[in-house]
Amino acid sequence: MTQKITFTVQPGGSLNGSIRVPGDKSMSHRSIMLGSIADGTTHVKGFLEAEDALATLKAFRAMGVEIEGPENGEVTIHGVGKHGLKQPEGPLYLGNSGTSMRLLCGLLSGQDFDTILTGDASLESRPMRRVTEPLAKMGAEIETQADGTAPLKIKGGRKLKGIHYDMPVASAQVKSCLLLAGMYAEGETVVAEPAPTRDHTERMLNGFSYPVKREGNKAIIDSNGRLKACDIDVPSDISSAAFFLVGASIAPNSDVTLRHVGINPTRTGVIDILKMMGANIEVFNEKTVGGEPVADIRVRSSQLKGIDIPERLVPLAIDEFPVLFVAAACAEGQTRLTGAKELRVKESDRIQVMADGLQALGVDATPTEDGMIINQSEIGGGTVDSHGDHRIAMAFSIAGLRANDTITIQDCQNVNTSFPEFKTLVTELGLNLT
Repeated sequence: MTQKITFTVQPGGSLNGSIRVPGDKSMSHRSIMLGSIADGTTHVKGFLEAEDALATLKAFRAMGVEIEGPENGEVTIHGVGKHGLKQPEGPLYLGNSGTSMRLLCGLLSGQDFDTILTGDASLESRPMRRVTEPLAKMGAEIETQADGTAPLKIKGGRKLKGIHYDMPVASAQVKSCLLLAGMYAEGETVVAEPAPTRDHTERMLNGFSYPVKREGNKAIIDSNGRLKACDIDVPSDISSAAFFLVGASIAPNSDVTLRHVGINPTRTGVIDILKMMGANIEVFNEKTVGGEPVADIRVRSSQLKGIDIPERLVPLAIDEFPVLFVAAACAEGQTRLTGAKELRVKESDRIQVMADGLQALGVDATPTEDGMIINQSEIGGGTVDSHGDHRIAMAFSIAGLRANDTITIQDCQNVNTSFPEFKTLVTELGLNLT
C-alpha cells in the first residue's frame, strides 16, 4: 500500500527565481517507444525520471530492448528495429500511465506476439474503448473487460489494414495510438481530428526520419518507413511549468524565469489563456531542438481579469485547467469554461474534484457538465482531497499563495510519481509547503 502523503501549505508568499522544470512527459514516453524500434542507438537528454515515463521504459526492457539509464535525465536506447521486439515474460504493468497504455495498444497490435497490459486501480478504471474500437477496425484483436477497461489482452500476428478514422473527440493519445499501429498496417492510415491536439508523435517520427504527412486536420502514415536513431534533448514540460506561470501571476511581488520550456503550439493554450486574462508573460530565447520549439519564459505578478475561455484553446490546455481554475478564483469578475467534458475522465473527474476543493476553500465555483463558472473570491483555508490526482494536489498548493489561512491537501502521493521535484522547486521559489 502506498503511503498516504498530505501537503500542508501556509498562506501567502511570493515566487522569485530562475528554474528548469523537469522534462516533458509526452516526449519522454515517445522517445523510449520510438528509440526502441529504431535502427541504431538513440541518446536522450532531459528524460523525465518519474514513474509514468519509467513505466514505458520498463515495458520496452521487458520486450528485449537494452536501455541504459536513466542517469541525470540521460538515457541510451539500443534500438532493435521496427520488427525486433520480443514477447515479454508476463503482463506489462504500466502503473498510473494512460499515455503508456493507449500508445502501446497501437504499437503492440502490430507485433507477432501476444501481450497483456495492466495498471493500477486508477488506470484500470479509465476508458480504453476510444483506442480499442478504431484498432479493431484496422484488424487488431484486443480483449478488454466488460466495461471497456484494462487489463487489455492484445493478440499478436494479426494483419492490420490502414483505415481513415475521424476521431469523435480530439485526443492526442488516440491519434498517436493509431499512427503507431499504422506503421504496421497495409496501406495508408489517415487520422482526422476535430480540433488540433498535441503533435509530439508526428514531430518525433519525423525526427527519427519516419515519413508522416500532415494535410489540414489529417495525419497520414503507412508502413513504408524505418526509424533511424537520433539524439533527443527533451524540453521542460509546459504542463509542469504551468503551476509556476499561475503562481507567479497571482502572488504579489513575484518574478520567475522558467528555462528551456517546450512551446509546441499544440500545448501553449495555458500561455494564451493567461495572457488573455492579463498575465505578464514574456517568451524569449526561442529555438528548435529535435523538431520541437523551446524557449525561456519570464512571468511577473499581475492583476488577472476573468474571461470566457475560447473553446478552440481547450484541447491546447486540457491538462492545465486545475491550476487555471485557481487563477480564475483570483481574477476580477467571472471566468467561464465550456467545451471541456474530457476533464471528467482524467486521473480523476477534474471538474467535480476541483469544484469541491475550491468550494471547500470558500471560492464561488459552479461545475457544469462540460466546464466551470468561477467568480473572483477570497481563498480561505481548509482541507481538500486531491483524490490521488497529482495535478489537483499541485494546483491547490499554488492556491496557498493567495489564501488567508492554512490549506491541507490530502492524498498527494501521485505528485511523487509525476513531478517529484515539485515540492523542492516551489519551496525554493518561496512557497511555504511541508
